[in-house]
Amino acid sequence: MNTEPIRFDTKIAVLLRADLEPWQRLNVTSFLVSGLGTQVPEVIGEPYEDADGVPYLPMFRQPVMVFEATKEVLATAHARALSRALPRALFTSDLFATGNDRDNRAAVRAVPTADLDLVGLAVYGPRNAVDKVVKGARMHP
Repeated sequence: MNTEPIRFDTKIAVLLRADLEPWQRLNVTSFLVSGLGTQVPEVIGEPYEDADGVPYLPMFRQPVMVFEATKEVLATAHARALSRALPRALFTSDLFATGNDRDNRAAVRAVPTADLDLVGLAVYGPRNAVDKVVKGARMHP
């Protein structure tokens, strides 16, 4: 059995707007990371099983780094993620007022890219590219 630590040349990062309430931070983070596994299947590891053989769902194979930033830094990070064509998920302030997935998509679709009121962004890609996207943000406390 190989016991060497696994190192990744990729990174998963979530960037949250600093003025969110604690419940919003958790909610936004959950929604954002759910999108990555659907489009980037290599981020998902193997299923889990406890000593009694009870199976559990697989999770990300690597850590998720969570950052916070101002609205302006978040907008810059979004532009950087787009320019690098990195897989990404977004959460806008409008989504706090909707109650279902169809209305969520319609709320995002109604706003031009430059006018999106971002409160969260998740990105995945090569470490150095993701580091450049989140430059200016700080690790979430």
